[in-house]
Amino acid sequence: MARCDEGYVCEVCGKPVEKITQSSLYVRYVIGEVESRELLAMPERHLLCDPTLAQYIVSDDFAPVKCEGFFDKHELDAQFVAEREQLVSRGWHRLKEVLKQKLPISDYPLEEVK
Repeated sequence: MARCDEGYVCEVCGKPVEKITQSSLYVRYVIGEVESRELLAMPERHLLCDPTLAQYIVSDDFAPVKCEGFFDKHELDAQFVAEREQLVSRGWHRLKEVLKQKLPISDYPLEEVK
């Protein structure tokens, strides 16, 4: 079955990633870490199944995620963490915006990473 027929399945838990706001892949696309041509080929994960990324989303409407081990943001440089929180949080909020505005996928990325 083609990927477009089966949707995006989380490589960690095996369940479908039903909403774009749950997608680690699309947050990474919006913040410039994944190019549009890679979206169909890259593995998908729920944000909650990707704590190394999700821990940087700081928002009243996103429950904090704890990342254990070497990549725990509490073990990293404070300036790096602040910059990463700002970028990833903005990326997650951007996904919520594009859903409301029904923008084409080429307009999803943040302005500074286009």
